[in-house]
Amino acid sequence: MRQPTLFIPHGGGPCFFMDPSDPDRPHSDPMWQPMQDYLAGIVATLPERPKAILLVSGHWEESRFTVHTGERPGLLFDYYGFPPHTYTLRWDAPGAPALARRAADLLERAGFPTDAEEERGWDHGVFIPMKVALPDADIPLAQLSLRHDLDPQAHIAAGRALAPLRDEGVLIIGSGLSFHNLRVRGPQAIEPSQVWDDALTAAVTDADPARRARRVAAWADLPHARFAHPREEHLLPLMVALGAGGDGTATKNHNGSVMGWAVSGYRFD
Repeated sequence: MRQPTLFIPHGGGPCFFMDPSDPDRPHSDPMWQPMQDYLAGIVATLPERPKAILLVSGHWEESRFTVHTGERPGLLFDYYGFPPHTYTLRWDAPGAPALARRAADLLERAGFPTDAEEERGWDHGVFIPMKVALPDADIPLAQLSLRHDLDPQAHIAAGRALAPLRDEGVLIIGSGLSFHNLRVRGPQAIEPSQVWDDALTAAVTDADPARRARRVAAWADLPHARFAHPREEHLLPLMVALGAGGDGTATKNHNGSVMGWAVSGYRFD
């Protein structure tokens, strides 16, 4: 059965695992609870359990699209200033080197030069949301980098190239945040973030797939775009998910608010 593609919010740092008395169980501040519940319910919404996951995180950029081919990746604790127990978290899912190589082949056939590496650990854009969604760590996962130029059209095209994986039992996930301006929070963020979120959602859920892709690629023209994303690395995983979603229906499947930010998740069927 064809898998959808998803753009998910991955929270802030280890936000779902802040209880030192039980660090392996999600136990977040009430502010993060709706997002935690959304992530925990993802697998139940799928047409069948994925054979593997291909995940693009806003925390890995390379000059060319790069796949992680490791069989047992470690974790990269790329967040700062959190309690000591959050640097000993574990998520021991197997890597998916065959899937990584298949993804690289599809990208190269579409004209994208690719690289591969096997040493980098999974960053927190991978293991934090997946530890909530898949606490048993029992689905193989391969990570794909962003391209450092952050070209939205290139990332949408890369997603299109990867779309055949959906019919091979692979769930494609873009992991980022629809609003990512860490310098503003609280009341000053509420109105502009909601205006931005409404405009982004209208573009993402446009019923015409070609127009949808054009509107999302032109995200910087939307109201409050650079307020929402001073730098767009957390938005680019959405481009990959949208491209891989093809001509299917696009829906908003998470509507949340944290620190005054309107935060959304999207699904492409």
